[in-house]
Amino acid sequence: MKKILFPLFLLVATVACAQQDHQYTQFMYNKLLVNPAYAGVRGVPSVTAIYRNQWAGFDGAPKSALASINSPFLSKRVGIGAVLSHQQAGLQRDFFGSLAYSYDLISSENTSLRVGVQGSLRSLAINFAEATTANPGGPGVDPSLITNRVNDVYGNVGAGVYGTFMQKFYVGFSLPRIYSNTIGLNSNPAFVTAKEYRHYYGMAGAVLPINKDIKFLPAIMVKYVYGVPINTDINLNLDINNKFTFGVSGRVGGGGGLESADLLFFWQATNQIGVGAAYDFTLSRIRDFTAGSFEIMLQADLKPQPTPKSKKGKKNLANPRFFL
Repeated sequence: MKKILFPLFLLVATVACAQQDHQYTQFMYNKLLVNPAYAGVRGVPSVTAIYRNQWAGFDGAPKSALASINSPFLSKRVGIGAVLSHQQAGLQRDFFGSLAYSYDLISSENTSLRVGVQGSLRSLAINFAEATTANPGGPGVDPSLITNRVNDVYGNVGAGVYGTFMQKFYVGFSLPRIYSNTIGLNSNPAFVTAKEYRHYYGMAGAVLPINKDIKFLPAIMVKYVYGVPINTDINLNLDINNKFTFGVSGRVGGGGGLESADLLFFWQATNQIGVGAAYDFTLSRIRDFTAGSFEIMLQADLKPQPTPKSKKGKKNLANPRFFL
């Protein structure tokens, strides 16, 4: 029964203009999902894959998977990228794909300011065949709950800006989907089932050396949807020897309270491969029904990354590989 109630909850949330985009605790390693201007920033072809199980133990709770790739293209000032993602929540299935292009307006040794655009397709479906009813196949059961699948595809465009400064700071702003699609079978404005609302993202972070072996990595992401209070993710990480990164995060929701407290870990296994994990302790009212949320992540450079140099010509290892 929970599986049929969950999409109804999601539908109400959608109509109420709530958060509709996929969210990940390890957002600082996954910027291309929300900001097309990030394409090509790292200077080499890079791949990211993430799996998220949200509200584990709750029947029909969201599960998300994502794969992305981005790379310079013909010139270090031009970047391209692609994202494929899937989210399952109750009877709802959400497939998303995007292609991104970015251009570096200010390309110098210590400063970069990219602008980016993207085109995307999103498939939204509700599979009633997976519904669990109180009396399967019995009298009074709507046959559509057993046989029907509702599905539609929506196109959109997005844009963003992303800047890095002094090889220590980054800041970005983006609007992944500009057009507000009407979602549902009835296109009559008087009977709109649901609507895609614009999601605005702001992000910022820094790499601050404490000593030659330890760096402090603060990061923040702010999300805003019309009609809903601002949602903020705040992350504090420590990087040790450019090898291990440990951190904590907090997510402040629309009610002003802390929705979750999170633990993060990242291991730079080789010069080109890193793995990460995150666990969220749910603090909202749903905490009595779930064991929390968790993520696992893999990131890889498809070729060695050039090592930046300081003004004296020496190698500069100030920046952890997957943070900026």
